[in-house]
Amino acid sequence: MVPSLAPVERAPALADQVYAALRAQLRSGAIAAGLPLQEVQLAQKLGVSRTPVREALTRLASEGLLVLAGRSFAVPALTIDDAEDIYEVRFLLETAAMRRIAARCVDDTVRAPIEEALAAATRANTAGDVRGFREAHARFRAACLALVPNRRLVRVIEQYGDHMQHIGAITLDDARIRRIVLDGLVGVTEALRAGDAEAAAEAMHHHLTHARHAFIVAIGLQEKETT
Repeated sequence: MVPSLAPVERAPALADQVYAALRAQLRSGAIAAGLPLQEVQLAQKLGVSRTPVREALTRLASEGLLVLAGRSFAVPALTIDDAEDIYEVRFLLETAAMRRIAARCVDDTVRAPIEEALAAATRANTAGDVRGFREAHARFRAACLALVPNRRLVRVIEQYGDHMQHIGAITLDDARIRRIVLDGLVGVTEALRAGDAEAAAEAMHHHLTHARHAFIVAIGLQEKETT
C-alpha cells in the first residue's frame, strides 16, 4: 500500500445535487404552493435523467416540504393548524439551540459571523434591498446554527424552518416586516453578546412569535386566540 495516497474526494451524488437545487428553490419562494412539479420537465431543465429527480422529490416529500398531487408533487398550501404545529416545534427547538450557543458567543471571534450578518441585514434594510436582506437573514440563521454542537438538532431545525422559508421569502418584501425581523435579530444578538442563555432563548421565542404572526397574515389565515 502506498502511504502517501490521500482519499479521493467524490462529487455529491446526482440525486443529492438535484435535491439541493430544488430545496434552494423552495426556500427562496420561487416555487408557489400548488404548482405541479413534474419529473420530466424538471429533468429537462436540470439536464439529468428522471431517476435523480424522482429520488429528490421523494426525499423532499418525506420531509414534508412537498406533497403528492395526482401524478406529480407540489408545495403544500399550509393551513392554520399546520402553522401552529410547525411553530410549536420551532419554539421548542430554536430556543434550545440559542441556550446551547450563548456561552460560546461571549467570544468576539466566535460571534463574528453573526455580527457580520446582522450588520449586512441592517445595511440592506436601510437601503430597501429586499434580496440583500433575505440573504443576510439566511446568513444570520446559518451562523447561529453553525455553533450548535448537536448536529441532529440542527438538521431538525433546518427541516422545520424550511417549511416556512417559501412564505418567509414573500413576507420580507414588506418593509414593516423586515423592520420587525431586524429588531428580532438585534434582540437575539444582544443576548448572545452577553452570553445570557435564558435571555437568548427568550429573544428567539419573541422573534419567532412575530415571524409566526407575519406568516399567518401573509397567507390570509385567521390567527387562533391564545389563552
